[in-house]
Amino acid sequence: MTAAPPSQLTSNRAGRVDLPGRYGPIAALRAPAAGTDLGATALLVPGYTGSKEDFAPLVDPISDAGIEVLAVDLPGQYESPGPDQEAAYRPAALGTVLADLVAKIAADGRRVLLLGHSYGGLVVRAAVLAHAPVTGLTLMDSGPAELPPGDRRSALDTGEAILREHGVEAAHQVLESRAAEDPGWAEVPVDLKEFKRTRFVRSTAAGLLGMADGLRYEPDLVTKLAAALRTAGASALVICGEQDDAWSVASQRDMADRLDADFAVVTGAKHSPNTENPDGLLGTVLPTWRAWLSDAP
Repeated sequence: MTAAPPSQLTSNRAGRVDLPGRYGPIAALRAPAAGTDLGATALLVPGYTGSKEDFAPLVDPISDAGIEVLAVDLPGQYESPGPDQEAAYRPAALGTVLADLVAKIAADGRRVLLLGHSYGGLVVRAAVLAHAPVTGLTLMDSGPAELPPGDRRSALDTGEAILREHGVEAAHQVLESRAAEDPGWAEVPVDLKEFKRTRFVRSTAAGLLGMADGLRYEPDLVTKLAAALRTAGASALVICGEQDDAWSVASQRDMADRLDADFAVVTGAKHSPNTENPDGLLGTVLPTWRAWLSDAP
């Protein structure tokens, strides 16, 4: 029997937990470190319309490397409640919520390896700017500022009008119709399509609108982030799929240079190497994280 390709439904050892949050419980998947515990926690933050399950293929390998895993839904995403104010979902606002969570993890004596995917990358950098005590920061398929012109940005403009006029369900129908134009859509398992529909419609309209604004209007804060990382003595990695269609590979390489960060490209991946080529992603991330932990006090 052929193994199912990696996806949000990849089985793993994580258990569903609730973490303390400013707007109510933060839904998370948690897997303790297996074998020798390195005293570190990988806090994984999803992107726009995503969820903690986006990291399902990464959970067991990270745990097996001796690192605790916490993958979260941001406030307003899927199983995490959030407020009705759209401004609460901009990167700076969500960054303060995440910084609180990082501080709680660090207070328990854990070294935090913070990873953000796409919009989650804008949020995790905001957390560092809000003085989250991290050992290392990984930005995955996330850019230096707002999304550049292109299909993804145009879809946000279209989606805003539909969300405001017709609600979340209608917006998902348009999103799914757009996805169906891809020839590969027919091969996506029915249960995975249903999962993606469920998490989208359970997300708050304010959250979807506020995060979309963040993607369209976030300024370039790379210089400030570089200074914050130096002050904190924290390491950084920028990594992306070789065919990323959100922010260009060149713009992410330039961001890494400005941050004095390591940079890597995952072959065989577009915007989501966590599901498109998790082995390739882990082949860079895990050795990098181990090096950071060996150098950190």
